[in-house]
Amino acid sequence: MLGPLCGVYAAGVNPHPDKSRRPLNLQLRSTLAGEAAAAAAEVESALLMPADPTSAAFFDVDNTVMQGASIFHLARGLHRRHFFTTREILGAAWKQAYFRMVGVEDPDHVADARSSALAFIAGHTVAELEELGEEIFDEAMAHRIWPGTRALAQMHLDQGQRVWLVTAAPIEIAQIIARRLGLTGALGTVAEHVDGVYTGHLVGDLLHGPAKGEAVKALAARENLDLAACSAYSDSWNDLPMLSLVGDPCAINPDARLRAHARHMGWRVHDYRTGRKAARAGLLFGAVAGAATGAVAAGVSLRGRRH
Repeated sequence: MLGPLCGVYAAGVNPHPDKSRRPLNLQLRSTLAGEAAAAAAEVESALLMPADPTSAAFFDVDNTVMQGASIFHLARGLHRRHFFTTREILGAAWKQAYFRMVGVEDPDHVADARSSALAFIAGHTVAELEELGEEIFDEAMAHRIWPGTRALAQMHLDQGQRVWLVTAAPIEIAQIIARRLGLTGALGTVAEHVDGVYTGHLVGDLLHGPAKGEAVKALAARENLDLAACSAYSDSWNDLPMLSLVGDPCAINPDARLRAHARHMGWRVHDYRTGRKAARAGLLFGAVAGAATGAVAAGVSLRGRRH
């Protein structure tokens, strides 16, 4: 089996560490994150030539494959294992949700949250996170997989296509989810680590929004995929950079903006929630659960600063 990481990004180490700490513009951060995610993509199942080698499907995870935010489930599992305190995560979650709902974000806060994202794993080893990730998947994620989305992924596999998850969650956790679901692999946020120990910094940025599009383009170039023959699935308007790349985009459990856009464009729409739950999620998920990645990252980063 190929290792989960390869090349410079495989070690999660920027070849110019001093420069990696400098502010980068959004496009460059997104490109770095996308390239790092593509380099880290696990391709165990892809080693066998697929029946349809130029087509693939890309699935967002949070509220698309799984109910809720995967990084929140991860953080809650790590909290139970005393990685950080309840006060830290709740305070940061409220701050992030507030900024999302009122539409105002302080630039210094955003920059700080980005630079310290995933700092809660600083000093821990890759092997430790992978081991705990397996446990947390069993206890908090496995029963939250949407059966309908799982069936769609299996349909692509049955047609001889490869299937990748594309998520802001750490690549190590994304790979666990993909492996447990029998998928080809995953693209996720790459946390920098040296000699198998996390530094608390990212390679590029969180794999979110434009970065997902960059990751899919980089993987398509590496695997010789025809994006016009590929499919992509997501619940969020924020994933339009990924959805717009492929010939067959599909909205799963969509937020209000994505639902309207999908209908306007004639895209497929699947909603596996009950009517009441779907309505409630349409109002709140983008503001609260959609902020979970930033909230957890900012909240748990407090722990990293105290050590």
